[in-house]
Amino acid sequence: MQEPFDITIRDVDYAIFPEGNDTYVVYKDGKEYLHILKDTESQWLKLDPDTALPLFGEDEEVNAIGQEIIAYVPEEEEEDNESEEA
Repeated sequence: MQEPFDITIRDVDYAIFPEGNDTYVVYKDGKEYLHILKDTESQWLKLDPDTALPLFGEDEEVNAIGQEIIAYVPEEEEEDNESEEA
């Protein structure tokens, strides 16, 4: 499973914790902020905090976080691959 990582969107820092099955827990300012689920490459869904069911509706922040998750490339894996090739 993918390790937790940090992203920044418009000067706001988020900590991303992958949970598997395209589900992520997002922390903001050191506190659990929301759970999101990948629906399509460009559409992400916020999960209801009580029921964990998807909340359908356009949410620009959730989609922006999702796009950063897709774009994230773990630095450690790149370094490991380079050391294995040497």
